[in-house]
Amino acid sequence: MTQLFKKLRLKKTLAISVIALVGVSLSGCSPADQDLQDATLTIYSGRNENLVQQVLDDFTAETGIAVEVRYAGGAELAAQILEEGENSPADIFFSQDAGALGSLSKAGLLKAIPQELLDLVPSTYSAQDGNWVGISGRIRVLNYNPEKVTELPNSVFDLAGPKWQGRIGIAPTNASFQSFVTAMRVVEGEEKTLEWLKAMKTNAVLFEKNGAILEAVETGVVDAGLINHYYWYAKGKEVGMENMKSRITQFKDQDVGNLINVAGVGMVNDSASAKRFVEYLLSQSAQEYFASQTSEYPLIAGVPQVISLPALEEVPAPKIDLSDLDSLSETLDLIREAGLI
Repeated sequence: MTQLFKKLRLKKTLAISVIALVGVSLSGCSPADQDLQDATLTIYSGRNENLVQQVLDDFTAETGIAVEVRYAGGAELAAQILEEGENSPADIFFSQDAGALGSLSKAGLLKAIPQELLDLVPSTYSAQDGNWVGISGRIRVLNYNPEKVTELPNSVFDLAGPKWQGRIGIAPTNASFQSFVTAMRVVEGEEKTLEWLKAMKTNAVLFEKNGAILEAVETGVVDAGLINHYYWYAKGKEVGMENMKSRITQFKDQDVGNLINVAGVGMVNDSASAKRFVEYLLSQSAQEYFASQTSEYPLIAGVPQVISLPALEEVPAPKIDLSDLDSLSETLDLIREAGLI
């Protein structure tokens, strides 16, 4: 057992206890689900427990399938599955970004998602090889304090300038940041990306997570930070939008700082229960949960977004295939070379 495995948090949701809690009897399950009553699904989740545990509980309540969850960073879990290889106990990898999913697909450790499930999501937000599927969308934004940032940067590369020294927050160990850097490598090349990362070593204040960056901007520790959009909306729900001290914005058209990414799932095991879980995440109820409770973009048709951001097709994002974010190891090498991790 590796040290990383020891650090992973294990949380087990027993079907019978959840069903008792919500008052749903096994007789309410579909005939197909009744065939899976004794199944246990092991999920490695790079998504935060606070964001997705309710969805997992709802899945158990609806299907009767017990769930065991290991929560950790997406990059950590991808590395764990790579180490475990074909012997991994994971059935599902629930990732906060496409890059970590791509790294496992590239290694041949993900099974094909059924075509009828892939067809529910625009192909832009799933793997070219069909080995993972997007569940919810998110965009990279600049979170800033309008009292301290009166002239907004035109590009994410403007943050490399000397005027931003000590003013910008980033989370280099976070999977979303790492996917953004991968996109920068793909779009702008290794040399320009490394130059930007070295500038961040000088200019940036380092945090572990997006939420910590947002809090630092809200409290005046830093003037701005690079985060995923939904953290700002979650904070606004908590304290009231009118009480938010910070704002979010995007850069110029097609700037890599406006990357659209997805949270998605890949099947490490193509069992019937794993397929049922993917199907559930792409159901109307689960998609409405992500839209209303986590302020993410739903990816199936017929579920409206509830946030005051442009529709995904209107976001001034860079032109990039999310399948090209699979070179996580090369990105980590650059981030290390820059001295950020």
